[in-house]
Amino acid sequence: MKCRKCGAKAAIHMRQHKLALCADHFRRWIPSQTQRTIEKYDMFESRDRLLVAVSGGKDSLALWDVLLDLGYHADGLYLDLGIDAGEYSKLSRSYCEAFARSRDQRLIIMRVSDQLGVSIPDAARITRRGRDKPCSICGLAKRHLMNRTALEERYDVLVTGHNLDDEAATLFGNTLNWQVGYLKRQGPVLEERPGFVRKAKPFCRIYERETAAYALLRGIDYVYKECPYADGAKSIYYKEKLNQMERERPGIKLSFYLSFLRAKRDMQFVEREAQPGFNTCPDCGSPTSSDGYCAFCRVKARISQPSEALERNS
Repeated sequence: MKCRKCGAKAAIHMRQHKLALCADHFRRWIPSQTQRTIEKYDMFESRDRLLVAVSGGKDSLALWDVLLDLGYHADGLYLDLGIDAGEYSKLSRSYCEAFARSRDQRLIIMRVSDQLGVSIPDAARITRRGRDKPCSICGLAKRHLMNRTALEERYDVLVTGHNLDDEAATLFGNTLNWQVGYLKRQGPVLEERPGFVRKAKPFCRIYERETAAYALLRGIDYVYKECPYADGAKSIYYKEKLNQMERERPGIKLSFYLSFLRAKRDMQFVEREAQPGFNTCPDCGSPTSSDGYCAFCRVKARISQPSEALERNS
């Protein structure tokens, strides 16, 4: 198969776009598509300071690479979760550090154990919150710490490497379970609110296969292993089902996601509701919908204070 642009041998064939490109043109295509997405959804501007949440995986490192090549001021943030199984955290951190050195960029490294007192797996065990699969407490901690770091370091936008496969799988699960609150919040941009930094997903229209190909062709080294706790996750199940449909109907994932966004915009697919009121956590100062401490600080208290004094005040 030949490249649509120059006639050279194609390095990738994207059936959903009816497009085949050589390595050189594909390396240019991904940044151009990313810039189009940034502009389409008004994610951020060239003067904004971006904080890219990096995990050591292909998506986040590829996104950091693209944003730098597009001329944005983009620093990285790596959260060390303390996952020792297979030295996962150590390995993923090493890839983030190597990339930052190769591009001479700032990488903020934060150990979750310094903030919670223990690693994510230990926090799940102590609090009995998902002892076998600490995904719930992991997500809570990451959301809190990424948002807090972006605010404290005065970044304009927190950027994540969620790709189309991630977004379509999340949408699929939320639709199957009719999670209206989650559907309302899902989208390429989550606007800034008091206590919450603006969040954006510039890869939301790019397939996972495409980010992997880009990382390979750019020579970006990344951790290939999935998180050891990801096995059996619902998100992976949803991705597998969507991949089956994609094989039979190329482009269905993109159509599913974009149709949802159009429905939200044009038909107010998710009913507009008043935003819940937020209080301020007396410990860390983060916004919280509870009358007392935020969820992160309640977890932290349960780890450090068996009496759960803060939990009773929540």
